[in-house]
Amino acid sequence: MATRKFDLEDRLIDFAISIDGIIEQLPSTRLGNHLAGQMIRCGTSPALNYGEAQSAESSNDFIHKCKVILKELRETRICLKIIRRKPLLPDEKTAIELQENNELIAIFLKSIDTAKKNQK
Repeated sequence: MATRKFDLEDRLIDFAISIDGIIEQLPSTRLGNHLAGQMIRCGTSPALNYGEAQSAESSNDFIHKCKVILKELRETRICLKIIRRKPLLPDEKTAIELQENNELIAIFLKSIDTAKKNQK
């Protein structure tokens, strides 16, 4: 994820792959296994749901799907914060993903806001 990508689908796919890299490094403890299970779902879901958002049947459907993506990104961010705070991994192992997660959240907040304004 070192190079800046402007294709949102590619960014979300790259994010899912980098989240998998973190998951594979988590210790095999109760917390590590629990977070791995949560993160495999919430960390890959935004890319999958983005495909659905691209095929939205209406403006309301698009907004709803973007809100689902936003919820999954926020869940992933909290998982990353728990990993850092515990710490299950050193901060440098999650820094890039946390930054990308925050940027993706900002993008989807703006997309939802723009879509709502365009409805009016």
